[in-house]
Amino acid sequence: QGWLEESGGGLVQAGGSLRLSCAASGRTFSRAAMGWFRQAPGKEREFVAVISWSGSVTYYADSVKGRFTISKDNAKNTVYLQMNSLKPEDTAVYYCNADTITMTTTGGDYWGQGTQVTVSS
Repeated sequence: QGWLEESGGGLVQAGGSLRLSCAASGRTFSRAAMGWFRQAPGKEREFVAVISWSGSVTYYADSVKGRFTISKDNAKNTVYLQMNSLKPEDTAVYYCNADTITMTTTGGDYWGQGTQVTVSS
């Protein structure tokens, strides 16, 4: 069993920044690829970023490349998403994901409950 809990969402003006955190508990995810996904109202959930279990490999959606940075602290079982230069179209519920098998853009079996990010224009 394992649980993922996101935090750090909120309301921010366009051009601003937020840092999301995802704390893993119940089991160690130090060997898991960790990712962030988001779902805007009326849209399907989409991939945002993923980081390998070692932290040495990252991959981003084109829409966030150069603005968002994913990182992880295995000692704390926590993954972060630093979001800069936010745009109104970044508004969505952001979900943390853990994949204990491989590193993909589709996500593994473990999901958090989500945290709301709202960017005002």
